[in-house]
Amino acid sequence: MRKINEIFYSLQGEGFHVGTPAVFVRFSGCNLKCDFCDTRHEEGKMMSDEELLAAVTAYPCRMVILTGGEPGLWIDEELVGRLHQAGKYVAIETNGTCVLPDSIDWVTCSPKQGSRLKLKRMDEIKVVYVGQDVSPYLQWKAAHYFLQPCSCRNTQEVIDYIKAHPEWRLSLQTHKLIDIP
Repeated sequence: MRKINEIFYSLQGEGFHVGTPAVFVRFSGCNLKCDFCDTRHEEGKMMSDEELLAAVTAYPCRMVILTGGEPGLWIDEELVGRLHQAGKYVAIETNGTCVLPDSIDWVTCSPKQGSRLKLKRMDEIKVVYVGQDVSPYLQWKAAHYFLQPCSCRNTQEVIDYIKAHPEWRLSLQTHKLIDIP
């Protein structure tokens, strides 16, 4: 059984896969308490893997995004394997503090300052920028490095930073900007 906050179908609104249709599986709970977090993730219901798979496969897309809260608290190789058997491409959005199954197809790490990462692999690093020093994140190996304004409040500051540090790319929360449900 896994504690699920919600399962919904939409478009990925941020990062590398922006615009891609996806089923989002939002897990409940997180091991961090970030003051800028825009997700209420404590509520939820316990679901079996069969119930979760039935909900995910009800939608026509291939991509499934495991998110939260912190999905690393709830997932394992068995769940990822079952999603793969159902023909799904499995992506995760994680704070990086949990050991993840090796079989996940795409790992987006959104590290939080002061946290110790336990990831073996990151495909993209996506940092919510609130003025902190982000240069240490460039030492971690990833194919893509994104800076994201904090709930669209400091967009110009992020643009200016990226122009001065072109190793970063801009990630906007397009789902918030154009009201994608």
